[in-house]
Amino acid sequence: MGGSVASVVEREPIGKASIEHVDFALIGHQESWRAATEVLAVLRGPDQTPLPEEEIKDILPWIPPRTVCHVEVGSIVGIEARGVYIDSFIPPDRLEAAYVHENIARVRGAAACAIKAGAKIVSLGGFSSILVEGNFDQLSARHDTAFTTGNTLTVGFIVQGIKKRCALEGRDLRQSTLLIVGATGDVGSGCARCLAPLVKRVILSARNVERLRKLAAELQAGGVQVEIATDPLAPDSSKNGSRFSAAADLVICAASLASPSLLLGRTAPGAIVCDAGYPKNLSPSAEMPGAKVFFGGLGQITSGLRFTPDFHGILNRHPFPNVVHGCLLEGMALALEGRFEAFSQGRGFITPERVEQIEAIAARHGIYLAPLYNADGPVENNFIAGFAAR
Repeated sequence: MGGSVASVVEREPIGKASIEHVDFALIGHQESWRAATEVLAVLRGPDQTPLPEEEIKDILPWIPPRTVCHVEVGSIVGIEARGVYIDSFIPPDRLEAAYVHENIARVRGAAACAIKAGAKIVSLGGFSSILVEGNFDQLSARHDTAFTTGNTLTVGFIVQGIKKRCALEGRDLRQSTLLIVGATGDVGSGCARCLAPLVKRVILSARNVERLRKLAAELQAGGVQVEIATDPLAPDSSKNGSRFSAAADLVICAASLASPSLLLGRTAPGAIVCDAGYPKNLSPSAEMPGAKVFFGGLGQITSGLRFTPDFHGILNRHPFPNVVHGCLLEGMALALEGRFEAFSQGRGFITPERVEQIEAIAARHGIYLAPLYNADGPVENNFIAGFAAR
């Protein structure tokens, strides 16, 4: 097995010596075997015969976390930040709870790579932040390296996306019922705090009923109408049997699911649905008549993004240029700003004020909400004109 692994990642890891300085590091993993196969193909080089996906499935669990490329990001104010992308190589089929200790060890290994590279700030992408949950003491001795989950900017882009899609559809937020699936997580609770004061009522859904009640009480103290449910699959009732007062016409899916398996129940026809999961939350077989689905939490860099080696279209597989998940963009924006701090630290700290602060930092460097799209493509016709006008 050792020889097989060596043949897959035979190029030397990119180290500190090959870059003048490292402002930021991005820690991530691939959400599908196709993506993992393409990443390893670039690492092996163009002269190597591509390995079949089945062989990759056998080999990838044995590959340790490592730096796979340099990343350079530009700002509209004329400065640049340099960093590295580190893949934890969590196998796409091992995101379930049964592998949690193994995956935390992988995140720790990736964090150690970032520290060794001299990164000043590190963003945790995808399940990396969920596994750590802001408990950065689980990671290696950090010296002068700050870690952020990146969730605050993710929330900002989700909220912006909901507002934009409502405007495109002519919906009135103030008359809407909002369902948040995964409401007690860091992203879900942040979205609740930002959007609850703007809508008619909120339905909070999560597995932990005590956390649901605590968040509901927090929102109700601000005058918000709140209902809770521990089973978003139930079409008409929460666990205690009480019927929801209204079907949701706005939905945010921000649950920690290992695969796209969510089948929503009681939603209004034509509901606006934001799938902000990584991996995606919604099952391909979900039946939501007329639903207006878009992928949320994504931002776009307008002043240049470069990978060395070239991973464009692989690490950021989106139908628009220079689109990146908000969790990773937070670290880039903070690096461009020269603020090397743990801006997002775990469950329960995301407030509207913090969201506004990180949005302003990102916008100052030309990082904005990405054009909206879903599995079928763009959801707005003027995305090219909008990008060109910035």
